[in-house]
Amino acid sequence: MTKYTPRPIDAAALKELRTADDAGWPLRAYTAGGGDDLLGSVGAPLRCCLRPARAGERVALVSYAPLRRWAAVTGAAPGAYDEQGPVFVHAEECGGPDPDTTGYPFTRTGALRVLRRYAAAGHIAGGRLLELPEDADAALDAALEEAFADPDTALVHVRAVEYGCLHFEVRRP
Repeated sequence: MTKYTPRPIDAAALKELRTADDAGWPLRAYTAGGGDDLLGSVGAPLRCCLRPARAGERVALVSYAPLRRWAAVTGAAPGAYDEQGPVFVHAEECGGPDPDTTGYPFTRTGALRVLRRYAAAGHIAGGRLLELPEDADAALDAALEEAFADPDTALVHVRAVEYGCLHFEVRRP
């Protein structure tokens, strides 16, 4: 059992992203493993349900601005830290993460992750590079514990180093 809760993209944002993404592009769906998918999206990390895509599923690669959406709710002003990037989601509504799943998502041993800390005002409060060891859950628990030890940290984005995309968000418990 992990100490922190990885958050998928919320349902309201997903509904909007499935019409037009945060860059204004309309949804373009692909069949995972169907030959028309981007970046070989079988196994692509789905941010709606926090698991890899499976062959035959309809997925989309959308531009998502997580800090902008968080700031709109909290009143933060991220300024130049407001960025958007690519994430995979199901092209149609899904049930979200399986409630019986334990552990952090997308934890392949050896994968590089960056944990970006954000303050309540919306600016970056620090970051940490992490190479996922065999016990990735324990390593992520420790890195998140370190991040939230700073009282200025309001949320943490866990991102892939290779592509820079958001894998999941964790908010202060």
